[in-house]
Amino acid sequence: MADNVSDPIIAPVPLNSAAVESVVSASSKLIELLELQKKEASFGDIKESAVVKIVDLLLSEAYQSHASDIHIDPDRKNTVVRFRLDGVMHDIFTLPKRVHELVVTRLKILARLRTDEHLAPQDGKLQYELGEKLVDIRVSTVPTVKGENVVMRILADDSHLGLEDLGYSKSDYEKLMKYVTKPWGMILATGPVGSGKTTSLYAILKILNKREVNIITIEDPVEYYIEGITQIQVNPKAGLTFAEGLRSIVRQDPNMIMVGEIRDDETADIAVNAAMTGHLVLSTVHTNNAATTLPRFLEMGLKSFLIASTVNVVIGQRLVRTICEKCKIKYEESVEELCKHIPAEVVERGAKGQKKIFLFKGQGCEACKGMGYQGRVGIHEVMEITNELRELIMKGANADEIQAKAIAQGMTTMFDDAFDKALAGITTTEEILRVIK
Repeated sequence: MADNVSDPIIAPVPLNSAAVESVVSASSKLIELLELQKKEASFGDIKESAVVKIVDLLLSEAYQSHASDIHIDPDRKNTVVRFRLDGVMHDIFTLPKRVHELVVTRLKILARLRTDEHLAPQDGKLQYELGEKLVDIRVSTVPTVKGENVVMRILADDSHLGLEDLGYSKSDYEKLMKYVTKPWGMILATGPVGSGKTTSLYAILKILNKREVNIITIEDPVEYYIEGITQIQVNPKAGLTFAEGLRSIVRQDPNMIMVGEIRDDETADIAVNAAMTGHLVLSTVHTNNAATTLPRFLEMGLKSFLIASTVNVVIGQRLVRTICEKCKIKYEESVEELCKHIPAEVVERGAKGQKKIFLFKGQGCEACKGMGYQGRVGIHEVMEITNELRELIMKGANADEIQAKAIAQGMTTMFDDAFDKALAGITTTEEILRVIK
C-alpha cells in the first residue's frame, strides 16, 4: 500500500459500509492536511477534528458490532484495525500508516495516558458516550518495532445476567447452587482469559447479595459495578496488590469475598486461610480444566489438607459461538466420522446407539454478517469436591486421577456439555473443536 492520499482503506469484514466510507473520507482528508502542513503551520483544528472522527467511528462501530476487543496493529506501511467478534479476530479496516500516530495520540488523551511516552507500555481506561449509554473501555499500549500497538477491551455490562442465563445444564446448575448457599469454603472458576469466569462469579454474587451480609471484592479491573457490594480496584503502583488487598479485606468483617484472580502463592495462602476461618471465598484460576486446579494449588505451596478442607466446587468453562437462528439448517452426520475428531465416548453417549445423528449449522446471512454464528454461550464442567476426591488430594494425586474419579462420580465434562449443545442446535461441532482442542 502506497503511503499517500490515495491509499485505500479496505474492510475485509464490511460490518457497516457507511462507517467504512466515513473512515475513508476522514482518513483521506487527514492525509491531505498532513501534506499541506509540510508547507504551512495551520489546519491544526481541522486535523484534530478528522482524527476525532476516525476514533469516534471506530469505537462506535466496535460497540454496535458487539466486539469485545479492538486491536490497532501497526505494520510497515499500514495499520490494521481488527475486532474480536464472539471470540474470533476479524480484520475490519486498514488505515494508512501516517494516520497511526495521530489515532494513538487521540486514544491516549481519552484514556489519560502520557502522550510523550512511546517506549514503555501504558494502561488506562476511558468512558465513551455512545448514544445515551456510557461505555467503559480499557486501553493498553505496547511499543513494538513497527510502532505502538493498542488493544482496547470494551467492558460489556453483563451485570443483568443471572446464573441461569449462562448456559449451565440443569444438573450442573443444581450442583453449583448447593455450594452457593454454603457459608464458608471456596468456589473457583477456571479457564483461559475471556472464558466468562468473572461473569459466572458475578452471577453468584448477585444471588448472595443481601443487606444482611457484607460482600467485598478485589479485582483487576472492576468490570462492572453491583450496588450493595464493596468493590476494590487493584493498584500495584500504590502497593495495593491482590495479596495486600485481601489481607486488608479479612479485617473488614466480610461474609463473602471475591478475589479477581489467584495468581501467586501469597494470594492463594491468604484466600485459603480466609475460607478456613468461616468466609465464603470466590476466585478464578488460570488452568485448563477443573481437575488441574487442585494440583496447581499444590504447586503454589499450599498444604494438601488445606486444599481438601476448603475447596467446595471448581467450575471449568469456555465460551462457544452460538448458531445464528436466522440461517440455521439441519444436516445428518455419521457417528463414525464424528469419532475421528471428537472422543468416541462423548459421541456414542449422545448418539445412543444410532449410526447417524442430526446436527445444525449456520449458512451465513445478513443478520450474522455471513459468519453463521451470533452470540456466545458457556460450556461447563462443575467438579464437586466429594470425600473421595478429598482423599485423592490428600495423597497428592495428579490431575488425570482427579478427573477420572470426578467423571466416575457423575461429573459432566466440558466436551460432554458442548456436544449436548451441538445436538440441541445451539452450537456446531466445528466450534467445539476450535475452542476445546
